[in-house]
Amino acid sequence: MKVCVTTIAGDVFTLDVSAELELINFKALCEFECRVPSDQCAVIHDGVLLNEPMKTLGAYGVKDGDMILLQQTQQPAPTQQGNPGAFNLDFSQIQVPGTSRPSGQQPRLPPLQQAQQQAEAGAENDPAKLREMLLSNPHQLSLLKERNKPLADALLSGNLDAFTEVLEKQRKERAERELMQIRMMNADPFDPDAQQQIAETIRLKNVDANMETAMEHAPESFGQVVMLYIDVNVNSHPVKAFVDSGAQMTIMSQACAERCNIMRLVDKRWAGIAKGVGIQKIIGRVHLGQIQIGPDFLQSSFAILEDQPMDMLLGLDMLKRHQCCIDLKNYILKIGTTGTETPFLGEAELPACARLNRSESLENTSMESEDKQLAEALNRSAQDAAGPSATSSGTHQEPSQQPAPFPESTISELTAMGFQRDEVITELGKHNGNKQLAAAALFAKNLKLPGQ
Repeated sequence: MKVCVTTIAGDVFTLDVSAELELINFKALCEFECRVPSDQCAVIHDGVLLNEPMKTLGAYGVKDGDMILLQQTQQPAPTQQGNPGAFNLDFSQIQVPGTSRPSGQQPRLPPLQQAQQQAEAGAENDPAKLREMLLSNPHQLSLLKERNKPLADALLSGNLDAFTEVLEKQRKERAERELMQIRMMNADPFDPDAQQQIAETIRLKNVDANMETAMEHAPESFGQVVMLYIDVNVNSHPVKAFVDSGAQMTIMSQACAERCNIMRLVDKRWAGIAKGVGIQKIIGRVHLGQIQIGPDFLQSSFAILEDQPMDMLLGLDMLKRHQCCIDLKNYILKIGTTGTETPFLGEAELPACARLNRSESLENTSMESEDKQLAEALNRSAQDAAGPSATSSGTHQEPSQQPAPFPESTISELTAMGFQRDEVITELGKHNGNKQLAAAALFAKNLKLPGQ
């Protein structure tokens, strides 16, 4: 039969025992589970103390599924030896309704539980021990990657100082949140600030509950999908084209246009700036070109972008003109005007910039480029408008990577910050004369972390 054993300290465990098991052997089993000496155990069943060690559990009326209370007794005092009928039970851990524990009194725990809590507290306070514990436990490490990515990245970086910094920052934020909750609980419930904090707490709990529900019932929503690419030919050159029904026009990168030998057809009167998720400079437009999809040759126009990671994007202008249908059930693109069907590419066939496991360098490049694109495009437009005047005003400057020199005032401002003149001119050349970007690059190049 199975009996449920509970202790005053709150430990609960189940034992599979026989009804013929003597009480003394039952205490020995309990000692193995909760580390309480058998000679200090008091076994209580249905409010009755079981005090005959050689009597079986069945004789005491213990049945399958019964609950047994295990109490650790105190050492008997000398004055109580004359009263053999009394037994020593420690009821100090029992909370009487309506009373509170004295402020200085802490609940007494079994030795094993105390040791475990002390070890856990020591590991939490010592970042080095916590780091070793997480690295030695693959399950905890996987959970950390899923639920706390900044701390997991610092852990896997191998730098203890970085891990300690992130850990202390998160501990400080957690302490501030707990302090705010305490203030909220002690504040006037009708205070507007308290009402706002309560509403924010409720909102965050609803967000967490919504995420937990999604992780349980729709875990696929946390994954990433492969973008839609097809194989096309432009001027007999193979190109992997991205199908985007949310783009207004069909675009092509300058590098792809040069490979396909259509740069000679670019009309630069259509130059401008394309704004969307990022910002790109439009060199011009090819008014009419042919795209081969399967056996069909389709007409389309292209906007040529100067710095675009993907080679080609089929926009809504081309898709609507040829009545294309994106069939996700069969994973094909249907050309309505010709009836041709072409399959979308799998992840292994995608270009490097579109794969889910693309390298970190490409990821960082795409993120940083968005911050530089607008400034670079405006700067180039200003230089094109300046024309020969900019060239004549800077003939005394040292040669740099750009043929056009830079204003002496810009160079003087940067050299006043402590940088060498040749370094300033080099960075200005790399960033097309943009003073802010050049200064940021110079600071980043000369920044040294402690220990390096």
